Amino acid sequence: MKRDNHYEAAFERYLRDRGAAVVPVVESRRSYLDETEVKSPDFIVAGLSRRLVVDVKGRQFPSLSAGKPRLTWQNWSTAGDVDGLARWSGRLGDGFQGILAFVYHVLPSVELPEGTPDLFRHGSRLYLARGVAVEDYRLHMKARSPRWSTVDLAAADFRRLVRPFAEFLQ
Repeated sequence: MKRDNHYEAAFERYLRDRGAAVVPVVESRRSYLDETEVKSPDFIVAGLSRRLVVDVKGRQFPSLSAGKPRLTWQNWSTAGDVDGLARWSGRLGDGFQGILAFVYHVLPSVELPEGTPDLFRHGSRLYLARGVAVEDYRLHMKARSPRWSTVDLAAADFRRLVRPFAEFLQ
């Protein structure tokens, strides 16, 4: 976890407010698994009956492209982050599930329906917490930018796989 990242700080507060046991992972150094360098997860979380290894992907909604709002729920990641999260969840053992947490900073120009699950405030910002199991993400991801080693899900796959984050805590 990066203490200066507002997405991660908001997500930590979200988890604590829901009674989850939360261990933020300090990312000042790379971690190693089997002699290989791997990105550290952002959080290890114990929900009511589930144990999660979480990597936070902070995104703004709507995103801006060439200065114009783009009303798509961005869901990209680096291939290395996806691989690292899958490796961490496997190494931590049975019962741990890797989750990509997409934490969207919802801009004031957007009105979401009242009662939208996992819509929350942190400071002066409004956020929406969504999650995708890393195993599902890996099965359906496609290359986004080979140059930057980024991957994402097609919009239809994302809609099918994404869930309010609270469902992973139950």
